[in-house]
Amino acid sequence: MPDAATPPGDPITFAVVKNAMDAIVDEVAYTVIRTARSEIVKDVMDYSAAICDAKGEMVAQAKTIAQHLGAIPEAMGAVQAKWKGRLSPGDAVIMNDPYFGGMHLPDVFMFYPVFAGAEILAWTVVICHHTDMGGRVPGSNAADSTEIFQEGLRIPPLKLFHAGVMDETLEAMIGLNVRVPALVLGDMRAQYAACQVGARELGRLVARYGADGLRGYLAALLDYAERMTRAEITTWPKGTYRFTDHIDSDGLSDDPVPLSVAITVRENGTLLVDWAGTSRQVRAAINSTLSFTKSNAFLSVRCALLGDIPNNAGVFRCIEVTAPAGSVLNPVSPAPVAARALTGYRVMDTMFGALAQIVPHIMPAAGEGGNTVVCLGGRHPDNRPFIIVDMISGCWGGRPDKDGIEAITNPSQNLSNTPVEVLEAYYPLRVHRYAVRRGSGGAGRTQVDGGDVRRST
Repeated sequence: MPDAATPPGDPITFAVVKNAMDAIVDEVAYTVIRTARSEIVKDVMDYSAAICDAKGEMVAQAKTIAQHLGAIPEAMGAVQAKWKGRLSPGDAVIMNDPYFGGMHLPDVFMFYPVFAGAEILAWTVVICHHTDMGGRVPGSNAADSTEIFQEGLRIPPLKLFHAGVMDETLEAMIGLNVRVPALVLGDMRAQYAACQVGARELGRLVARYGADGLRGYLAALLDYAERMTRAEITTWPKGTYRFTDHIDSDGLSDDPVPLSVAITVRENGTLLVDWAGTSRQVRAAINSTLSFTKSNAFLSVRCALLGDIPNNAGVFRCIEVTAPAGSVLNPVSPAPVAARALTGYRVMDTMFGALAQIVPHIMPAAGEGGNTVVCLGGRHPDNRPFIIVDMISGCWGGRPDKDGIEAITNPSQNLSNTPVEVLEAYYPLRVHRYAVRRGSGGAGRTQVDGGDVRRST
């Protein structure tokens, strides 16, 4: 009887298709970088790409922001509920509304159906953090908003492209409500171009293996990842493991915001991640949508898995995530969510605290608390508006046998920061110093000196 690591059918062809899917989705991601207009996408790389099967289950993800990708199932569900049976080749649906499965308003999802004949075979998906989506502040990312209506333009699942042509009404609506329409609409066109690249390459796989053959391999990829995940979780010690962390405050009060998780390792190789006991939703915009909470929980567990497991929704099948409605991790409208990334970082820290009790030889300590988003807005001397959205990276927490890593993006992200040369070339800004502040992370249990590992006392 084959073990969990044995792929189904012909293992050679299975491996070829698996690697082809990874290559295709990375090509989608490269296309975004090559065609995007804004610095937050092309330089900071705040975007993600994925391929889903016809049902909307993610079968491949690019080497982009992992924190985004676990939110795709919720958003895809909203898209399919609205548009099932009403899409044609060349159409593309966008959405950003947190209460339709989105995360926060600057993150705009684009879903592009890939057809084989008259039926949808797959979807290419690109998520970009847009420079601005309107609202009360430039960048649409303020932590001190108190309701979502202050945060910008909310887009439910709407068709932006009809058979390859951008919808004039929606284009005009978006262009009028954002501060830098050339960048925002340009990045949306980049998303569309990237989705088309994914569709083209999937078409080549169909030509080689047939539509039914490719469907079978996509389903097999999901089942393979699920089996491998279950097999590894089965080796973990059974029981419930708890951890509580806090955000200092929501910024509008001095009250700490507790995040409490209980991870139950079940006999069948699945996990229950329960956030009961977590703070109620708060006034400020650090509430995390359930889709984003799930995404960070999925990612945290994936960091604890050692096997060469495909990064797809088969992993998600093994992880059940619950959070009380009306909590900071599952808010109800009109709670603000613009700065939900701060809470997402702490979700990972809390997950790592519980997972460290299960697999202590794998999990690192908490890091710096997450990347800091800097948004600056103003006007050039000729009165043209500008918005700078940049990420200040920090460090990882100490690892079981090594120091943490300094001057690096949070492990939930794959971000850069805007190069000094770009900032000074495009904006009325001068950078006086760019440096690492030595020793700011503090001494850990393990220190590395000249290649030798020393235990501190």
